[in-house]
Amino acid sequence: METVAKSKVAKGGMKESQLMELFIDELKDIYWAEKALLKAIPKMIEHATSPELSEALTNHLAETEEHVSRLEKVFEIIGEKAEAVKCEAMAGLVKEAGEIMEECEKGAMCDAGIISAGQKVEHYEIATYSTLSHFADLLGFQDAVELLAETLSEEKAADEKLSEVAMGAINIEASQEKKK
Repeated sequence: METVAKSKVAKGGMKESQLMELFIDELKDIYWAEKALLKAIPKMIEHATSPELSEALTNHLAETEEHVSRLEKVFEIIGEKAEAVKCEAMAGLVKEAGEIMEECEKGAMCDAGIISAGQKVEHYEIATYSTLSHFADLLGFQDAVELLAETLSEEKAADEKLSEVAMGAINIEASQEKKK
């Protein structure tokens, strides 16, 4: 009964609701964020010294390209033009990552900073994709739910990988580096 009620609501006024407007705004926001990451991640790779960190970032860069593509499909599913609107939160996170990389010498400490910045990004993306998945479900866009859930799963895996890399050696090495 709940599914029937949901689909009736979606086919009725939900797609013209305030929630639909928020859904579209949030899609534009994360679309900008993912595109910004396509520029930021290569800089992180360039500053990373750990082969495991470089590999994790390189793999996630490829996934991020797919995230952009999936978002374009979501826009298509909901009948909207793919449009990026500046995401102030991501702009701040990217700026912070840049500052961390500028202020530290290459090595374990910088790698730890890159991981810290990367995990903040992942947590923002996890929160966003989780919310977008719920919105898409409520609005009746099941194809979009699947695409957003796939990206959510990859963001969670990227966060876990960064934790593994950090706890494997980088944080220990960074804790042993003396202040300069």
